Amino acid sequence: MSKAIKIIVIGAGAGGLMAAGVAAKEGADVTIFEKKDRPGIKIMISGKGRCNLTNEADTETFVKNFPDTGRFLYTALYNFSNWQLVDFFEKYGVPTQVERGGRIFTASGKAKDVVDGLLKFLKEFGVSLRLNTPVDQIVISEGKVVGVKTREGKLFPADRVILATGGSSYPGTGSTGDGYKMSEKLGHTIQPLLPSLVPLITEEGWVLQLQGLSLRNVNLTVSQNDCVIGKEFGEMLFTHYGVSGPIVLTMSRDVVSLLQNGPIKASLDLKPALDHETLDQRIQRDFQKYLNKNYKNSLNDLLPKKLIPVVIKLSEISEDKKVHQITTKERRRLGALIKNMVFTIVDHRGFQDAIVTRGGVKTKEINPKTMESKITEGLYFAGEVINIDGYTGGFNLQAAFSTGYLAGFSVVMKG
Repeated sequence: MSKAIKIIVIGAGAGGLMAAGVAAKEGADVTIFEKKDRPGIKIMISGKGRCNLTNEADTETFVKNFPDTGRFLYTALYNFSNWQLVDFFEKYGVPTQVERGGRIFTASGKAKDVVDGLLKFLKEFGVSLRLNTPVDQIVISEGKVVGVKTREGKLFPADRVILATGGSSYPGTGSTGDGYKMSEKLGHTIQPLLPSLVPLITEEGWVLQLQGLSLRNVNLTVSQNDCVIGKEFGEMLFTHYGVSGPIVLTMSRDVVSLLQNGPIKASLDLKPALDHETLDQRIQRDFQKYLNKNYKNSLNDLLPKKLIPVVIKLSEISEDKKVHQITTKERRRLGALIKNMVFTIVDHRGFQDAIVTRGGVKTKEINPKTMESKITEGLYFAGEVINIDGYTGGFNLQAAFSTGYLAGFSVVMKG
């Protein structure tokens, strides 16, 4: 493979960095153009700064975690799987560990290690990195890529270009939808863009009172016009604007698209392991234990401390009522509330807080075996700029790394 083949990668995120390193390893002369002043900014903030870089799930599970376009990823995942990714980072000094839900994080708990590992990879194979250099246009001639033009109007020739600009989520990291505009100018279809894996805004004041409270092992059901949209079991978080956390983010994908039809009802089951009768027996045991206490002092064994005042208010039982004075009807009302705390979702936090973007370059216009455009010869895609968005759990970063690997390999193997 001759160094004469020149590859330009647009974007220094997960997909772009991986693609550049792989192409250089295979013998290409590779330059990355990144509009920000440093690479891997979005990686740095992923997983709350710890970087949930993949998941231990098998390929079929990975595909299922991309609801609309998962099948597009088969070749990319088979060419560069989650365990190959783990081995890759181990080689570059980034050991990993498996955590709850099969999520794989850096052993150090530092996302910076992932970026550092990728930069070692690039250095080893001589990739050039041009920072503060935004690209505005992919230049073509007779249907083939011939280079890129920067915002300053300077033309840089290239035999092939890998577009890895990310989506529109977290625009402060540089993901401002540039790749969509460039792709559209070349004739590609951009599927409608929506925030995904995004925190949700609620209507009720009591939700905001719970700011900072994290709940584990709860069930959340969302519905609209009495039609259930989704159900999730796991962990959620109350915030100063509403709700977030893994199960909320997962369901947000469907919630966002349906909010245009009106508010959405959410039902929180705090004790999903207990049916109504078993829960009622549990409450009776607690009430027997605190028989002569006030109601407000009887729920410490049942609920998190921060949740108690809210539950008391919603149960419509006086907080100073003696436990032995609480009626059967009131006790059952408390149980029903614990199994069904209802609140209203009225909006979402938008692209500025969304982890990924739903939508992007139409997958049918990209060859899934190579990541090359079916419209423009010599144009390849990697990462979130493609219409691939998965659920939370490390799936999206793996997709970026896998499509980046395949694109980087394919640009060289074409000859």
